[in-house]
Amino acid sequence: MTIDTQTVQYGGRPEDRPLGRSIMRGLLSRCPACGSGRLFGAFLKPVEACAACGEDMHHQRSDDLPPYISIMILGHVAVGGFMMTDTVFLVPMWVHFAIWVPITILVALLTIQPIKGGVIGLQWALKMHGFGTEPDTKHIDGSSH
Repeated sequence: MTIDTQTVQYGGRPEDRPLGRSIMRGLLSRCPACGSGRLFGAFLKPVEACAACGEDMHHQRSDDLPPYISIMILGHVAVGGFMMTDTVFLVPMWVHFAIWVPITILVALLTIQPIKGGVIGLQWALKMHGFGTEPDTKHIDGSSH
């Protein structure tokens, strides 16, 4: 009797990759497959493979989506906070800079890694960019299908 390691590893069927659980594990900087291994070796550099389950992470391509999401969150926090502060308190512009520049930098640094982990979890759950059983196909004719 042989045991399918992929079935045992992912808990059920080989296609059993719940989207929400995978994204949540990524947001927590954990391996989207097992939930116990670390996802990042450095601040924004994913590990080559999970130390706990061996899932390859070297082929992930989160590209520009994490910065876009981070900028969207950052823009709402910074601009919304600035506008609310400006309507309540009448302070000089240098006070706004002293308040909102550090908050903007802090929000950017606090959100980019969890968002990148969530995007990697999303890619893993949807079997994108090499996370599936079949390799990605390259189209040289310029089409996307």
